[in-house]
Amino acid sequence: MNPVSLRLKRKSAYKMWFKISSICLLSIGLAACGGGDGDDLDSFIKNSAKDMRPKIKPLPEVKPYLALQYNADGKLSDPFRSRKASNKTGILQPNMSRPKEPMEAYPLESIKYVGQLSKVKLTYALLLTPDNGVQQVKVGNYVGQNFGMITKITDSEVELKEIVQDELSGDWIERVSNLPLQE
Repeated sequence: MNPVSLRLKRKSAYKMWFKISSICLLSIGLAACGGGDGDDLDSFIKNSAKDMRPKIKPLPEVKPYLALQYNADGKLSDPFRSRKASNKTGILQPNMSRPKEPMEAYPLESIKYVGQLSKVKLTYALLLTPDNGVQQVKVGNYVGQNFGMITKITDSEVELKEIVQDELSGDWIERVSNLPLQE
């Protein structure tokens, strides 16, 4: 036999012997650790579980549901039905037959009071519309979409009297609004 091949065989034999001996030692070590009745840790775990009891609060008592009738007294209107403007014969009602003025096409919130003109005994307010046009109005003209009639023009504001319909009763009511001077 060749001396090189003999060396290779010895090396592989040593490797094989090393593997087998390490496996045997590991097996013996594991067998020694696993035997017996257990240690103190195992007995502590078994005994501690006996003393533990879960503490669960009882469920709350379920109260029965009591259905209540909506609008039992009849004073509220049904929110799921559309309401129509009623034509009640009250003292206060807007004049629906008069022709609309140009400034009634715009909501009052979109109109701005920007200036004032005075001629002899007549005072005009200059109102800026949303489309950047300026309109002259005087006391008695209508402005806004709620039948707002100008009652007073001062240096600081234009005062209006609007006629709106009350949401609950349907009656027409007056409210005072104003347009403050914008600078």
